[in-house]
Amino acid sequence: MTSPADDIELADAVEAVRDGLLVAASRGSGSPLHFEVGDIQMEFSVELRRDFQGRAGVKAWIANISAEGSVANTRVQKVAFTLKPKNSTTKSGWEISNESEGDASKFKGDD
Repeated sequence: MTSPADDIELADAVEAVRDGLLVAASRGSGSPLHFEVGDIQMEFSVELRRDFQGRAGVKAWIANISAEGSVANTRVQKVAFTLKPKNSTTKSGWEISNESEGDASKFKGDD
């Protein structure tokens, strides 16, 4: 069984991929080799849980199924989606090793 501290919300998983792409673009700055980022396919097993703290609703959490057991008494669904990254300024595709420094100011999280 996982503790609440081990839970990863679906939005956090997507944010981690976004942040990783921004770091990769920054690290590749000045490199003669550029990579165009293609479609990003993500697939997760998620556990749907009601959120009783703060606001009503349902949240999707990444399901943690260990080798010794499985998630019991929960609703686990497979979720798959494709993201097409775009530069928020130019509206064009994204490149790893952008000439300009990455800017995440337009990305806002749920705080």
